[in-house]
Amino acid sequence: MEQGKLFVISAPSGVGKTTLCRRLLDRISGLSFSVSYTTRDPRQGEFDGIDYHFISQDRFEEMISADAFLEWARVYGNFYGTGKSEVLSRLELGEDILLDIDIQGARQIRRLFPEAVLIFLLPPSWSVLEARLRDRGSEDSSRLKLRMANAKSELEAVHEFDFVVVNDDLSRATEDLKSIVIAQRCITPRVLARHGLIQALKSW
Repeated sequence: MEQGKLFVISAPSGVGKTTLCRRLLDRISGLSFSVSYTTRDPRQGEFDGIDYHFISQDRFEEMISADAFLEWARVYGNFYGTGKSEVLSRLELGEDILLDIDIQGARQIRRLFPEAVLIFLLPPSWSVLEARLRDRGSEDSSRLKLRMANAKSELEAVHEFDFVVVNDDLSRATEDLKSIVIAQRCITPRVLARHGLIQALKSW
């Protein structure tokens, strides 16, 4: 059976990563979302098991000790991680998996899965990013400054990624992400394996 592919999307806060991931999942069949674990509280409109698995810090630390994460990191005082067993089993079944994770996590995934596809989302400008974070209204001034400072360092990681999508227009950015997934599905070894042509071609 053809092995599934890992697609990793990372971006600084405020670029629109969550929105673009949802739009991509709605438009690409056979691509499923890996729901991350986190110790932070749910935001308004978020649901356990859909947006995140919301768990206690004690439980998260137990999972670290049990080697239950593919990757994990502490971000803004909260822990985030990708469950190992579910992702690996779904990849074995040939599913393509989408990970919405931060840059620390993307680096860990690249070490474990060199063939993973890493996609970085950029804002059209620094001023637009700052305006988007302000418009969310979920940050006080000190946390907003912290997020902007972190965004500067995160943007320096752009060259570590395979693809870059600029979220200046939501529809166009969604189409760019779709194109990346479709192109990866048309790579020679995947097409030959999917259609059982690796051996068949030798007899043609």
